[in-house]
Formats: sequence, C-alpha cells, structure tokens
Amino acid sequence: MPSLISQEEALRLGQFTDHAEIEALVERAWRVRLERFGDSTDMCSLVNAKSGGCAEDCGFCAQSRFAEADTPMHAMMTADQILEHARAAEAAGAHRFCMVTQGQGLSKRDFQNIVDGARLVAEHTNLKRCVSIGHMSTARAQALKDAGVQRVHHNVETAESYYPEVSTTVRYEGRLRTIEAVRDAGLETCVGGILNLGESAEQRVEMAFQLAEIEPTSVPINLLNPRPGTKFGDRELMDPWEVVQWVAIFRLVIPGGRNENLGHGEYARLAVRAGLNGVMMGNFLTTLGSEPEADRAVFEELGLNVARQSDNGAHPRPDNRSDWLAGETPRTPVDELIDSQQDANFWNPATQLRHRRKTSVPPRPDGAPNAFPELVHVKPEAA
Repeated sequence: MPSLISQEEALRLGQFTDHAEIEALVERAWRVRLERFGDSTDMCSLVNAKSGGCAEDCGFCAQSRFAEADTPMHAMMTADQILEHARAAEAAGAHRFCMVTQGQGLSKRDFQNIVDGARLVAEHTNLKRCVSIGHMSTARAQALKDAGVQRVHHNVETAESYYPEVSTTVRYEGRLRTIEAVRDAGLETCVGGILNLGESAEQRVEMAFQLAEIEPTSVPINLLNPRPGTKFGDRELMDPWEVVQWVAIFRLVIPGGRNENLGHGEYARLAVRAGLNGVMMGNFLTTLGSEPEADRAVFEELGLNVARQSDNGAHPRPDNRSDWLAGETPRTPVDELIDSQQDANFWNPATQLRHRRKTSVPPRPDGAPNAFPELVHVKPEAA
C-alpha cells in the first residue's frame, strides 16, 4: 500500500515541536488507522525461550557478549515449557504468541525445540503463532510453517545508513535475506526497528520508507530501553510527545502495516490514536512490562476491540479485523481473562532469568569504548 506522505513531508512533520501541531498530526493518523483497520487490535505476547551468551555486538542488547552488563541467562525451553507460557498468554487475552531466542540462528536441537513448541501451541491453544529466532533459510522457514507457525519476526533495527553504528557482526543484507526466505516459504513477516539509538530525524524517515518498500505484514516500532553496560546504555528516554509524533509519521508512511510493540505507559492512549493497533502484552525479553488488564485497557478505553476474532486458530490472516472471515470463534479454554500476571505462569524475567556476572568483555568490533573501563578487564586479542 503506497505511503500517504512523501519523504520531504515526513521530515517536515518530524520537525514539529508544538504540542498542538503534534495533536493535529495524531488525529490525522487516527483517521487512517480507523479507515484501514476499524476497531481491530492485535494483542501479542512473547516468551524468551533462550536468553544470554549472544555472540553478536548489537549495541542495544544486554544479552550480547560485548555488553558489560551482567548476562541475563535462560537455557533453551522444552516444547512443554513453551506451551505452558502460551497458555498463560492466552489466559491474559493475547491473540498472538511469539517464541523468541537470542543470536543469529539456532542449533539443530534448539530449532527442533521451537518447532515442537510451535506444534503444541497450534494444537492446544487458539493463539496465532510467531517466532523470532534470528537468520534462517527457506527450508527452516518451511519447517516452521509445517509446524503451524504463521509469522516470523526479524527487525532491520534502524535505517541502513545508520546500521553500522548498531551492529557490525549481524549484516543488514543478511536481515533482508532472512525476510525474503520467510516470504518465499509463504509466511507472514514482522519487520520493524528501534527508535532512539542515536539516529537522526532523516534516518528515522529513511527507515520508515525502507520498511514501506519491504511491505511487511506487521511493523513493530520499539523504543530503546537503555540498559547500563550496553553501547547505548547512557541515552535518555524519548520525550513522550516525540514518541507519539513518530508513531503517527510511521502510520502515514506505512498505512497498511500494523504498528505495534510500543509498550505501555502514560502516553500509551495517545500513541494508539497516533496509529498503534497492537501491543506486546505483559513482560519483555529481559525487562518487566504491564499487567494484562492495563494492556487491554489502553485500547478498550478508546472503544477498540480486544476480543479474539473468528480466525485466531486455524485460519491465519494479516490482522484481527472484525468479520474478515465467516464462522464461529474457536472455543477457548479460558472462561474469564486474567487481569494480573501472578494469576498465571506468565513469562517473568524477574524470576525466570538468572544473571551471570562477566569477568571479562572483548573489545567491541566497532571500536566503541567500554562503558565501565574501571570495572571490566578486556581480554587481550591473543587470549
């Protein structure tokens, strides 16, 4: 679907600082959101199926071996453990469940765990199934599809021109190849990026139009959560008005893709009006999120529909638009949705991750200085 604004207009809108101008921009994006998606929402949830010890140097991630923060560790989950967390997500009202692992790719054994877990989630829940497991071939993407996976998440992270500042060990071109492999297998694509990595306004616009060219099914817009000890750990949080401003710009550049995963906070409802029509419910990979009741309320208070739609199970489709397909809603084992994470075995990084202290950190391939040189002993290159 073509963009509704040009790159020049997007950059001009990104220069707004007056709140009244931003509010007008938000209302413009809200009309587009309602026109394209009606009252539909997409409530996603994830499980960190394998965490820590990543060999890559992505500057935003505490799991990287180049990050000077303690490493958040979690061994690869079994298929039954994945299903247990999926059932908790379904009880919280999620429509979609994403199985996430660290690194560029998985060993044969770990990949099989994801395949087996996806098959159980497909057989025993009404959740749509998604994975985020790094680079993959078309053959692996096909194996995921055969197991019941419907969508693969693989971000570009930032604009191509800024990408070398974000990662030097994971190539931008490799990300595009994975997205093509996923598409070749007939799977939906979830491709987005992170704001506030130090990119310029021009580079944000560049990323938006690069994503529009890729034409993913879903576009997650993430905000940097600065983690001490990472390359970007000393950055300030984005101003909330700037957040909703750029969500609205992305909505106008990508009117057909679903913008999601912004998170939950004081300005979340304004962000929904700016074009957001999905959210990552509950907790994130290594940090805590919101209560399920609060996540649902962000949309419900604006009159939007957070209920499961008629095709959540056997008939996948790009979004949860009401009445897209005929038929009865599949029966769910949940009679009443839970409002609190403590009422179900939700993925909880506070209790299910352990943190391993690093004794040494290698120099970053991009030459960035250590965040805590007085605390970190860098191994000699010959070690």
